[in-house]
Amino acid sequence: MRLINIKAFLEREGLIREGKQVDRRAKVLEFGDDEVTEYAILSHRWIDQEVDYSEVVKLAKMDEEERTEIRQRNGYQKILQTCEQAKKDGYKWLWVDTCCIDKRSSAELSEAINSMYRWYANSRICYAYLHDVPGPSFPIAKDNARYPKSNGWPEWFSRGWTLQEMIAPGNVQFFNKDWHPIGDKRTLAPTLHTITQIPRDILKEGLSSNRPCVAQIMSWATDRTTTRVEDRAYYLMGLLDVNMPMLYGEGKKAFHRLQLEVINTSNDHSIFAWGCNGIKVRTGSILADDPSFFRDCDKMKLMDRDEFIESLRRDRTIRYDEDLPSMEDSDRLSTFPITNRGIQIWLFLLVGSGSTVFEALLPCCSYPSGPPETIDLALWESSYYRCPGSLRDDTGCLRLRHIYHSYHITENGKTLYRVYIDFLKSVVVKSCGICQA
Repeated sequence: MRLINIKAFLEREGLIREGKQVDRRAKVLEFGDDEVTEYAILSHRWIDQEVDYSEVVKLAKMDEEERTEIRQRNGYQKILQTCEQAKKDGYKWLWVDTCCIDKRSSAELSEAINSMYRWYANSRICYAYLHDVPGPSFPIAKDNARYPKSNGWPEWFSRGWTLQEMIAPGNVQFFNKDWHPIGDKRTLAPTLHTITQIPRDILKEGLSSNRPCVAQIMSWATDRTTTRVEDRAYYLMGLLDVNMPMLYGEGKKAFHRLQLEVINTSNDHSIFAWGCNGIKVRTGSILADDPSFFRDCDKMKLMDRDEFIESLRRDRTIRYDEDLPSMEDSDRLSTFPITNRGIQIWLFLLVGSGSTVFEALLPCCSYPSGPPETIDLALWESSYYRCPGSLRDDTGCLRLRHIYHSYHITENGKTLYRVYIDFLKSVVVKSCGICQA
């Protein structure tokens, strides 16, 4: 990673300010190792007049007019103030995303985005600069008059990239627009929880303390925005512990790819639990189109195997025409590899006589001890689709079934996901149309 040499940056600024000769060979950006270097890092809301890599590097070689224009920018002053604060706190190195990445290189940009969560996590201190907070504290309640475009809270809380920048570092210090301290993440955890719905223990101890399920992490991103639609997926990679190449221009396919990467590396069924709380979304795809589909999943948690099986046994509304699976069979619930046919998974289905809609029970629930979440699969022309909002068939019997979620790209470029079910025992199902979004 490139880091700002704080001493070199401030010395250069001092010489320019005093009208003295600047050494054009002096380096203000140098490469460092995030695993061994003690560095500070900045988290902020990008605004107009930011300063990029080439402008910071070439500042000493510019003519006076161009140099003055850059130094007067809000973005430059933000870097300067961060350097001053980091120097005061005893740090020699600083990372700022606006100028420490050469975004002209797509390879460097992709590497930086894939590494960014780790870089924030390995920082010794993170300065969170809130440019639209004038006072010494956060608002105590939503203020839509002051913050009409960011859900009533300061803009920093509405941006996508700042989500991981708040969670990853162990030490986050908040500053208002005049660089006066507001407080640290641990002390402010109750207020931050109110604003973000992120659990207090995650804010205080990080993800490793009690790792939440995929659906809960997705829920934190529900109301956050990004300039580019692809970043709706990319800023979640570190939080979900996956890596994938950047393909700007792919649009919403980025979020589909993200989910496939998560499925490929984990056995977290909550990734299929979007829309379980009555949210009206279109039918069809087994994967969500956007993090907003996980709205109201902030209290969701995974159920371990024994807890899940026991909850099925306790549910008196469920009928069985066969014994519940043995523990050996239920081990199948813990894996769902991606094959050339699609996503291979075992699920418990409520199969009704003559029904064309099947309720699938997932091993996740709302904590502390809610019932298993369910999704509905509707039959149409031998394929099965997500069809939210159906009612449970009281005549249905619970059966463990082998399911393939396969997908292909249609001619118009839209992604269509189909769910194929291989029945282990024959079930007579009538064909009918599927509800349309």
